[in-house]
Amino acid sequence: MNKDPSANIIIPSLPEEIKGLSEIALNLWWTWNPRGENLFRILNPYLWKESENNPIAVLKNLPKEYLESLTKDENFMKEYKYVYALFKDYMNDTNIYAKEKPLPIAYFCAEFGLHHTIPIYSGGLGILAGDILKESSDMNIPIVGIGFMYPHGYVKQVIGSDGWQHGTKEELQKDLAPIERVLDKNGNHFIIQVPFIDPPVYAAIWKVNVGKVSLYLLDTDIEQNDPWDREISYRLYTPDLQQRLRQQIVLGIGGYKVLKELGIEYSILHLNEGHPAFAIFERIRNFVEDENLTLDEAIEKVKRSSIFTTHTPLQAATDVYSFDMMSKYFQDYWQHLGMTKEQFLSFGINPDDPSGFNMTVFALRMCNYRNAVSKKHCETTKKIWKHVFEKENEKDVPVDYVTNGVHIPTWLDEELYDIYEEILGDRWLILQDNPDIWEKILDIDDKKLWEIKYKNKVRMINFIREKARKKWANEEADPSVIIAEGVMLDPDILTIGFARRMTSYKRPDLILYDLERLEKIINNESKPVQIIFAGKAHPADIPGKKIIQKIFKIAQDPKFKGRIVFIEDYGKLVARYLVKGVDLWLNTPKPPLEACGTSGMKASMNGVLHLSSNDGWWVEGYNGKNGWVFGQEPADDSKDAEELYNLLENEVIPLYYDRNSDGIPYKWIRKMKEAMISVSPRFSARRMMKDYLEKFYIPITKEITKKD
Repeated sequence: MNKDPSANIIIPSLPEEIKGLSEIALNLWWTWNPRGENLFRILNPYLWKESENNPIAVLKNLPKEYLESLTKDENFMKEYKYVYALFKDYMNDTNIYAKEKPLPIAYFCAEFGLHHTIPIYSGGLGILAGDILKESSDMNIPIVGIGFMYPHGYVKQVIGSDGWQHGTKEELQKDLAPIERVLDKNGNHFIIQVPFIDPPVYAAIWKVNVGKVSLYLLDTDIEQNDPWDREISYRLYTPDLQQRLRQQIVLGIGGYKVLKELGIEYSILHLNEGHPAFAIFERIRNFVEDENLTLDEAIEKVKRSSIFTTHTPLQAATDVYSFDMMSKYFQDYWQHLGMTKEQFLSFGINPDDPSGFNMTVFALRMCNYRNAVSKKHCETTKKIWKHVFEKENEKDVPVDYVTNGVHIPTWLDEELYDIYEEILGDRWLILQDNPDIWEKILDIDDKKLWEIKYKNKVRMINFIREKARKKWANEEADPSVIIAEGVMLDPDILTIGFARRMTSYKRPDLILYDLERLEKIINNESKPVQIIFAGKAHPADIPGKKIIQKIFKIAQDPKFKGRIVFIEDYGKLVARYLVKGVDLWLNTPKPPLEACGTSGMKASMNGVLHLSSNDGWWVEGYNGKNGWVFGQEPADDSKDAEELYNLLENEVIPLYYDRNSDGIPYKWIRKMKEAMISVSPRFSARRMMKDYLEKFYIPITKEITKKD
């Protein structure tokens, strides 16, 4: 509704000759196009670094006189005009890179990980949702996103000198984020009233431009709401169950109303996890009222046009609300629909635990199309939910899978991007999911690839040291804390990375199982090793916080010589450095509790080798030549740690330090290339979105078209 950046207060007026900078800055297209990112970097490299790669902050802090002078800088203007032309050409491209085009899709998710300046995500679920929107834009898939604006984000992690995680507010700086107010017909901020909540709850609507895709965010932190209601959208995954239920009502029911009020028509509803599933009820209500369908007809229409993606491998990890709590908020709703209380609540009753309304069970029942996020996860999903479908044989459970993928242009190293243009050809991005083109990776000069790898490691270490320097300067932190946060890292040492949500089932401390043996591995005089840990524990996850504390205290121990470190406040920015900079990506979940995982995909695409237990995507990805696998099912920490140490001592470390006279580890590089060749096409977001098209979006489109 609002396409004029000047209608927002975040970017100052720019000279006419470079006015397109505002348009680019307010569209996340630049985040996955190297020349777009570089255009803002060259405006002022120092401001770019200090703002943590935020083009809006850079533009706001450049003097008017300097901006005027840019219009007379011939070299800058050439680059600006070229990048702006690329942007406009991209925005005007309507070719769909798939066999068929589906009907419009509404994609609901509680979090979207798009850029660190918009902290409305906690981890993998959000990063996946962000990559789906980006790839949909690249492929011209007609999709619109619905999510939440979280003014206080998820949690900004601060580690105390005792190693304990403290959570502070992760403020979303609206005047420095690439977001726009959606305006109503009178030019005011567009606000909706969420149906069927009493007293009334209101939400202001914001928009994020993700290339050609729009993401609409609901924000209850506005003056029209009472304080209790303003807090509905304060932060992700509030531990208060009643507030969490209200949050999900606003997301699902309010999100549906946003699309309706904006006149955005869609035919397919895609729910990413159970958090927004109440959109199903609102869709049923609108079919009854707007199309005069009977209740049964409306339910059937919703079922055959909806897809539900589940990410959990455990029943206990789903949202369940008491019947009393549901009755408090939905009594008027079910009466309006002509349902009884029992009929309404029955949609969410889990046969294995009928103690409340289960959001995942509700979504499974109300969507005819359902998918897990990896082949192994599909097997687990069928096993744990078979009774919902009244099946004894797991093979008969109607759940398919689409293995997650990652958006290559977002996560690929810039220098590799340029090399791919040269080696794979200028159409490599169009053909990125075709395994046949990737064999040419073998043509990349080994020394050049190693040079890129080393540069990325140095950049990562410099970034980590700078984070530690700022902490020292701003907080006068204890020296032992600064050492534990990476100031003594060495780019010439084999570097292992472990970065993900810190929780028990992921076993972040498995490699610390035998500290005496680990000390010998790390402090080997001729073949030393260093380990970088990063990750947040959920604010309510005390065991997860204890694991972080354990890691941090070990990192402070002088006997490990500063070679075990913990990087504070893991997020998208930190991840971009780690997945390019470390040498080995470690993943240690207890099978089958890893639904998929995507961080290892990002690492492998950048030539970082993967060492993982046999779970999630690695079951499909490991081919014997592109990394290492260890462990057993069911997991046994003692045996798994033993196997992990043996792999490191006998295979990984010797291979890394096996150098020719020129100091290049050619055998290691050959394994790097194999990882890049095997992982990039199979685990790209392009392949993932084609799977969604072929398995779900196109079949739903054909069914809707045929019946309607």
